[in-house]
Amino acid sequence: MAPIRNILIVGGGTAGWLAACFLAKMLGAKADGAVQITLVESPEIGIIGVGEGTFPSIRGTLSLIGIDEARFIRECNATFKQGVRFNHWVRPAGAPGPDHYFHPFSQPSQRPGGPELLPYWLMGAAGNVPFAAAATLQKHVADMSHGPKRVTDGDFLGPLNYAYHFDAGRFAALLCTHAQTLGVRRVEATVEDVTLDGEGAIDSVVTREAGVLRGDLYIDCTGFRARLIGEALGSPFRNISDTLFVDRALAMQVPYERPDAPIPSYTISTAHEAGWTWDIGLHERRGIGYVYSSRHTSDERADEVLRGYIGKASEGRTPRLLKLNVGYRETQWVKNCVAIGLSSGFLEPLESSGIGLIEAATYLVGFLFPHDGNLAPVAKTFNAQMKARYERIVDFIKLHYCLTQRRDNAFWIENADPATIPESLRDQLAMWRARPPHRLDFVTDLEMYPPSSWQYVLYGMEFATTLHANRAALPELDAAKREFQTIAQLCHHAVKDLPPHRALVDHYLRRGEGLRRA
Repeated sequence: MAPIRNILIVGGGTAGWLAACFLAKMLGAKADGAVQITLVESPEIGIIGVGEGTFPSIRGTLSLIGIDEARFIRECNATFKQGVRFNHWVRPAGAPGPDHYFHPFSQPSQRPGGPELLPYWLMGAAGNVPFAAAATLQKHVADMSHGPKRVTDGDFLGPLNYAYHFDAGRFAALLCTHAQTLGVRRVEATVEDVTLDGEGAIDSVVTREAGVLRGDLYIDCTGFRARLIGEALGSPFRNISDTLFVDRALAMQVPYERPDAPIPSYTISTAHEAGWTWDIGLHERRGIGYVYSSRHTSDERADEVLRGYIGKASEGRTPRLLKLNVGYRETQWVKNCVAIGLSSGFLEPLESSGIGLIEAATYLVGFLFPHDGNLAPVAKTFNAQMKARYERIVDFIKLHYCLTQRRDNAFWIENADPATIPESLRDQLAMWRARPPHRLDFVTDLEMYPPSSWQYVLYGMEFATTLHANRAALPELDAAKREFQTIAQLCHHAVKDLPPHRALVDHYLRRGEGLRRA
């Protein structure tokens, strides 16, 4: 077996350039004798560039590849994201009962030696307060449009956990520039053919402008087309439209009503008749889209729903229509080719899993890297872990849908049908009827979302857990009550301590501009 000396990444965008940056850092692409990384991308093919939300793991990734926070915020029109607000997911607009719940990124409070709060919240120790609001400061801070950190906090640090919203096109451009400073070679060319060797592995990619390009390891970042892993190597795609129904999106960019309008520091996800809208606040504009099921509505009706949500700002603007192939490849590493990004799968943008899956795949390639050329055991490990990760994310996304109380149309009725719920999720829901989710329900290295995320969504969707058999094992009710009271009191102090979100972003823009001039 020949050592891996050359990596050829086919396709740019966020997937290609993020993989290039990470692998260049991990493998020392600038050093003599190191693995050489080349990325070929076509100037004729644009990027999907709609998903503008991330999960907190992105902070560690940016830090690792060497992009400072101010530069990222300035060049990507970025803002801070503290979670997701879900409007009308439990019941339709106007129905009696709460109209929203919140999925914060911060963990539930737990002081050293203190009780875990969730069981006591289920016992009523916090009163009639939603779990996310009772167990963290973050919902109150985000509802007041304040940021998750202070201007004096270091890069990627702050008292509250956070991710970002950003312009996906600008992010890809930043990564492209940065990757080349790390030693990545960029080739602008359109791939016209992929050739295989006698063993069925990829031998070369044939481009129009640069001729034949070869590598020892190929990374397919060609998006939904999956030019290498799908078309050339035939790795089958598992469609999961029987579980996750949405398969189209209409996206639009609109201005704020005024330049100094508050910027929400969370994604606003609002349920509609056949799907949901995302509403993301960037520094200069809002990104809004309607994700829907073509089996339950028409494109024309979807356009009406989107414009009805946006209002007057949608006048004179044409939304972008995207057809989504929802599912994934169970085998994402075949011979000498590994798929990263949309070529490996897509699970709708509800909880910003897209970039998180790019991060996970890239980490695995980097840390498991087969320097000696022995690809088979690495591919086996990679495939097992990525398949399991996709399965867990499918369960987590379905959790948002299947617990709905909405019965106002077929889309929501069918989502609550047990036949559309994966068996693995049905089993967990059955266990959680008698006890809350515990960390032992989750295998950390296979999970994108921590146990707290599952808890926030589960009880935000008003799932009922009965603790009658467990109360004797919960003797710290008074301590839990005191902690809930302390959290409620600290919320007001946190708002005073943390700046308004727009002011925080403006600070980073000024700092980033200063760094650029320096």
